[in-house]
Amino acid sequence: MRIVFAGTPDFARIALEALLAQGFDVPLVMTQPDRPAGRGMKLSPSPVKQAALNANIPVLQPHSLRLDGKYPEEAAQARQTLLDVQPDLMVVAAYGLILPKWTLELPRYGCFNIHASLLPRWRGAAPIQRAIQAGDAATGITIMQMDEGLDTGDMLVRSELAIRDDHSAATLHDDLAELGAQALLEALQHLRDGTLQAVPQPEQGVSYAEKLSKAESVLDLSQSAQVLERRIRAFDPVPGSTLSLPGLDQPVKVWRAQALEQQHSAKPGQVLNVSAEGIDVACGEGALRLLELQKAGSKRQPVTVFVQGWQSR
Repeated sequence: MRIVFAGTPDFARIALEALLAQGFDVPLVMTQPDRPAGRGMKLSPSPVKQAALNANIPVLQPHSLRLDGKYPEEAAQARQTLLDVQPDLMVVAAYGLILPKWTLELPRYGCFNIHASLLPRWRGAAPIQRAIQAGDAATGITIMQMDEGLDTGDMLVRSELAIRDDHSAATLHDDLAELGAQALLEALQHLRDGTLQAVPQPEQGVSYAEKLSKAESVLDLSQSAQVLERRIRAFDPVPGSTLSLPGLDQPVKVWRAQALEQQHSAKPGQVLNVSAEGIDVACGEGALRLLELQKAGSKRQPVTVFVQGWQSR
């Protein structure tokens, strides 16, 4: 089976390396163009491109696949390359480009997508973060047969994963990346055996996971401490969560916190207590104990270190 792989970040790299480890024939990898990164802003390859180069697999990096779009020559070249490769299947994982109809129909078995939620719960750009933010007890991976809709295709394999109380978006991402690779291999085994079943998504329970914005990073302390604690974990590492503390000119980033069921009559944002255990801040309901913070221009610090250079006033 000839599989073209299309993906960009580490989440996709894990799946690509799993395919290669199982001996699948991957004659071509597609990924986003190199982007500036680091202090020097030098062009850097995506994690998927680096993995492909390490395996001596040709890499295609079009800016777009739309034949009538902004880069028609690149799209036409990509189409011809795919026709020459004659793939049986395309596997797509966090690729970052919209696949037009011609792309979806070109492989013999179409395109399988590794989606980081239990569809149809979280369709869209940020399913990992929104699942934590919403307080979902579980999430998972759906291997989906792609169609022209936004994550609306038939479900092929679903694998569930419990969301722990200490899961951040970063750690849940890593767990789901491993689960996604396993679910993909399961789907491919069913495809080989002729036992793969496509199940339409139910019309009930659809949610849209909107793309994260920097504006969301500011913590609204009129909300409950429980909601804010989930938000902090959901936005770690991007875009992070910020709040203002007395005596500091700039907001601080909050990387870890604990929700306290504490009764108080203080205004949201008022510092209730400072100790070696944390900085307790009043919320609309309960209090938020700050455990790991970061001043502008500094590194992340546990609260025991942070309070040494800060005094509430």
